[in-house]
This record gives sequence, structure tokens and C-alpha cells, in this order.
Amino acid sequence: MKHSENAAWLKLGVDAWSLGWQAARVMGLRTAKMAEGGPAAGIEAWLMLSEKWQAAAELHADLLTRGSSASPVTATRRTLAHYKRKVAANDRRLR
Repeated sequence: MKHSENAAWLKLGVDAWSLGWQAARVMGLRTAKMAEGGPAAGIEAWLMLSEKWQAAAELHADLLTRGSSASPVTATRRTLAHYKRKVAANDRRLR
């Protein structure tokens, strides 16, 4: 493996770690919101599930249309960027 490819995978590892931390924060915020109960809890639960299905379908479509010729590094980078946008949007909304 070339040095540049090793560096790309290392950066992707850091990006994945960062996404994991942000996702954990969103899970905590969502849990707190749902623990409050009431109509907002049900709406949040619905959003949580529907957003996951939508994000997965969007990613699947992207990988089918653009990903067949992409390198593993490129496909991984696009996947992480896709989920980072979704998680960041929820983080902003819930804070």
C-alpha cells in the first residue's frame, strides 16, 4: 500500500471516530427528548426511524449510480460524508 493510500485510510479512520462521537451526542440528546414524554417524544422516535431509512436509501442510490467505479477509499469517504451531514443536521436541531 502506498503512503498516500495509508494516509487516506488514516484520515478516514479519524473521520469515522469523529462521526461516532457526534452520533453518540445525538443519541444522548434524542434519549433525553424522548424521556420527557409527550407528543414530542413520539415525533422524535418517528424522525429517528424514518431518517435512518431515508439516509440508507439515499446512500444506496448514490453508491449504485456513482459508486460502482469508485475506489474503496472514495466510496468510504462519500459514505462518511453522507452520514456526517445527517448527524450534524440532527445535532443542530436537537441542541
